[in-house]
Amino acid sequence: MTNIILCGGSGTRLWPISRTLMPKQFVKLFDDRSLFQLTVERNSEICDRQFIVSNSEQYFLALDQLEELSQTNNNFLLEPLAKNTAPAIALACMALKEDELVLVTPSDHLIKNKEEYNKVIKIAKELAYNNNLVTFCITPTFAETGFGYIESVKNSYDVKAFHEKPNKNTAENYLKAGNYYWNSGMFMFKAGVFLNELKKHSPQLYDTSLEAYKNSKKDSIIRIKYDDMLNIPEDSIDFAVMEKSNIVKVVPSDISWSDVGSFDALYDELPKDKNGNVKNDKHISIDSKNNFIYSDEKYIATIDVEDLIIIDTGDALLVSKKGSSQKVKNVVNEIKKVSNLHNIHLTAHRPWGTYTVLEEKKGYKIKTIVVKPNKQLSLQKHLHRSEHWIVVSGTATVTVGNEKKLIRPNESTYIKIGEIHRLSNEGKIPVVLIEAQVGEYIGEDDIVRLQDDFNRGVN
Repeated sequence: MTNIILCGGSGTRLWPISRTLMPKQFVKLFDDRSLFQLTVERNSEICDRQFIVSNSEQYFLALDQLEELSQTNNNFLLEPLAKNTAPAIALACMALKEDELVLVTPSDHLIKNKEEYNKVIKIAKELAYNNNLVTFCITPTFAETGFGYIESVKNSYDVKAFHEKPNKNTAENYLKAGNYYWNSGMFMFKAGVFLNELKKHSPQLYDTSLEAYKNSKKDSIIRIKYDDMLNIPEDSIDFAVMEKSNIVKVVPSDISWSDVGSFDALYDELPKDKNGNVKNDKHISIDSKNNFIYSDEKYIATIDVEDLIIIDTGDALLVSKKGSSQKVKNVVNEIKKVSNLHNIHLTAHRPWGTYTVLEEKKGYKIKTIVVKPNKQLSLQKHLHRSEHWIVVSGTATVTVGNEKKLIRPNESTYIKIGEIHRLSNEGKIPVVLIEAQVGEYIGEDDIVRLQDDFNRGVN
């Protein structure tokens, strides 16, 4: 059985912890594990391999976190743009044998009851082997209005109807009825059975996905071409197939599940102190109760406050009442109008390592750059800035123009505007350096790549 892990999403509901280039599934919030890593660990015990559908930016995050888990039996399919779950699942299934059983899971859900999870997986496998499309649904614990619902035929695995997100009164009626469940976004079926149903009920989506798959680059990973992806209609698996098919089965699941879709939901899942505050070594609490206080670096002190969410990430501060954190998406909409804070943290992860912005003012920017062993940045030039590099630790191999040299700790080099250069680490320990950029424009998009190890855009 193959676990198809859907790894897209911009993670805006947990801003500013989560950003487009570091969405919530990769943020390590649970005992130094990310939701993505927990998903892999959970499903690697019941599946033979992982098939991860992602975009090129998140590919390297996933690769690094898989390496931490010593997980090597992985396949990747990279989408140049997101078109919702139906195309993502279809493209992955096209790369598998028709009779391959697949477990489709999001990468950003939390499941704590592993014993019950294994039980419902066993039930689903039996139904899927008999050529059914199986959807897992969650036994509701309260009248949630933020989820879609699945109505089952009582005392059976048959689906009666799918329902959109209800209002409060309708959700309460669903809860009382006992045969309405939260739609979890997890599925199981044979790859060929799903594709046949997709072809029957959404032929255009099937045909354009097949064309995109045939035209894709297939080496160690599958890369879908941008124009082909653009042609595929955007649709969810529910609308494209599950709500139309007559071979759908539903497996109710009581697995301590959460989609961790808000800070209120995250608060419920994290350990608390005796006053109901989320445990945090950097929170100094004086007579404060039931708060979620998060900080990357700073100490945060609270006095006589209750039921607050305070999230500090160095470059952004969020303060909210508990119960109102669903409105974070409205904040992100406003942020997009004035800055790039929805997109990237002060520390940005790259395939070669990381950089952290220490200070940025008009005309200059100062960063810490960490380059992993045996990695190198692209061969590049900048049109609007010069750069000064000072090595702090490790030995950097630096190419400037036609000259290649080693720069050791406490040594430096200078790259003029427009000069072709490259930074490499040929050693066995990370290279750490301070970079000072000076110029009229210091945006991250002032880069002309001439060669790149990671198949990023080369000019």
